[in-house]
Amino acid sequence: MIPVAEQAQEHLIMMDEAIAMATEGLIADEIPVGCVFVRDGKVIARGRNRTNETRNASLHAELDALSHILPNTRNSKTTTFTPLNDVTFYVTVEPCLMCASALRQVGIRKCYYGCANDRFGGCGGVLEVGKDPKLLYSEPLEALGGYKRDEAIMLLRRFYITENTNASSPKDKSKRVLKTEIEPIPGTNVKDK
Repeated sequence: MIPVAEQAQEHLIMMDEAIAMATEGLIADEIPVGCVFVRDGKVIARGRNRTNETRNASLHAELDALSHILPNTRNSKTTTFTPLNDVTFYVTVEPCLMCASALRQVGIRKCYYGCANDRFGGCGGVLEVGKDPKLLYSEPLEALGGYKRDEAIMLLRRFYITENTNASSPKDKSKRVLKTEIEPIPGTNVKDK
């Protein structure tokens, strides 16, 4: 995790764009994860979770955004693909194992994320897919966390205290209270602010 004092303004501005996409997801009753792909300081694709909306469990924010910039090989006579090694990726939550692998395979070399994903993280949360030397055919993915961390955590908390109407058997969460205190970054004694 990168301390707030060391986070460049240019990255925080792009994380605001990812937060906006996550907020859109929250409003749509999706797990609020949002992302943007940036080339030369300009957003070239945006994405948010659409798993509930599409009933497609693999349509995470990263894959939603990638679908807008990758060639559609199914309907195209040309299947040429240029790696996205000049593109920087920003996402509110550490990419899961599936998404970290996909990012690495399309050539993304740098990822900035908000909060860690302790259950499914592919950039150090569970496994370090981004730097796994066994993946011989793709360059490593450098992932730097802590950007807009508090905002990302609060969006997730807002989602998880509400009843998930898309769940097969929704749980009553009417007595849950939104926790607003955010724990310090693991491995530190102080809150990173």
